[in-house]
Amino acid sequence: MSDYRKLSNHLGYVFQDTALLERALRHRSAGKDNNERLEFLGDAVLSLVIAEALSQHFPSAPEGELSRMRASLVKGATLAKVAREFELGDYVLLGGGELKSGGHRRDSILADVVEALIGAIYTEAGFATARDCVQRWFKARMESLSSGEALKDAKTRLQEFLQARAEALPDYSLVEQSGLAHEQQFEVSCRTALHPEPVQARAGSRKKAEQAAAQAMLDILQSKS
Repeated sequence: MSDYRKLSNHLGYVFQDTALLERALRHRSAGKDNNERLEFLGDAVLSLVIAEALSQHFPSAPEGELSRMRASLVKGATLAKVAREFELGDYVLLGGGELKSGGHRRDSILADVVEALIGAIYTEAGFATARDCVQRWFKARMESLSSGEALKDAKTRLQEFLQARAEALPDYSLVEQSGLAHEQQFEVSCRTALHPEPVQARAGSRKKAEQAAAQAMLDILQSKS
């Protein structure tokens, strides 16, 4: 049995039921008693808690802006960052194939584990405790939020960056689609006139892969400007 004391310190919560914690950490590749149902539950709790907190922090913000803020906080990339802060990759339980392919570093798997942990805390301790944990985990990110540029998605920001320089819009193309139907991976390339060499990114959906490729391209272009 793993020593979860360090993980508990990161989470700010100590599970009484170690089996429940291990289920939250178990990817579907590691067996049937995995974290998918807890992930489903945690996703709903996370969305509600973040929506509630945003409405309180930004009482005059319109619904559309609140929705964009929530999307920026609950998106997979943000959850994966939270997971890395908690060093969840050291604890996630994977099947042999995922382990060999570096699944403990994959954004989609790490994001799912964060949601599953929220679902597990809700299951064991109830909504109030789960809400306290989520608010604590996301406090700094929520306080740094503001309307405007930071809330625009990467494709929009890249497009505006190019338009401001009278350049053509970026071109996205699907390089590869692989995997089984329920866990496909999409590799997308992004090309721009300012950086003709294609930049590639991979994610669990084409939309997410395009966003990741746009962000990578934008990082390159901004570093040159």
